[in-house]
Amino acid sequence: MFNQKSKSDISLDSAIPVSGASIIASGTTLKGDITSTGDIRIDGTLNGNINCSAKVVIGANGIVEGDITGQQADIMGKVNGTIKVKELLQLKGGSTLSGNIYASKLQIETSANFNGQCHMTNNSTSNPSKAASNGSSEVKSDKPVVIEPAFTLK
Repeated sequence: MFNQKSKSDISLDSAIPVSGASIIASGTTLKGDITSTGDIRIDGTLNGNINCSAKVVIGANGIVEGDITGQQADIMGKVNGTIKVKELLQLKGGSTLSGNIYASKLQIETSANFNGQCHMTNNSTSNPSKAASNGSSEVKSDKPVVIEPAFTLK
């Protein structure tokens, strides 16, 4: 009478995506790479790489032996590997990072420990003047670069 769809007529492709973080709990050790389209939080130990298109959080007890790629990352635990984020990387107090950083924005708290190289990337490198100010020490240009002081002493 109301022309209801049966369960077999409902497509799983049209399901509403569940918003929630994947969590590797404290006391858990995982060996292998993780790929995720949603947020991910590591409170245990991961021996492998993380490739995430959202936010990655490494908790205070979290340990990652591998590379991390994501949109944003908050590190409170220990990471031994390269971190590449498109937006903000935060190294919270008590965190330890041994590896290189590639990020657009970086925030390091005073009690964080970082050992590696930092490469500040600017996603909008179409403008040469913006590309030169992305934190990189190398500037490629056909014209000479002149750096003028922001103020003069009198």
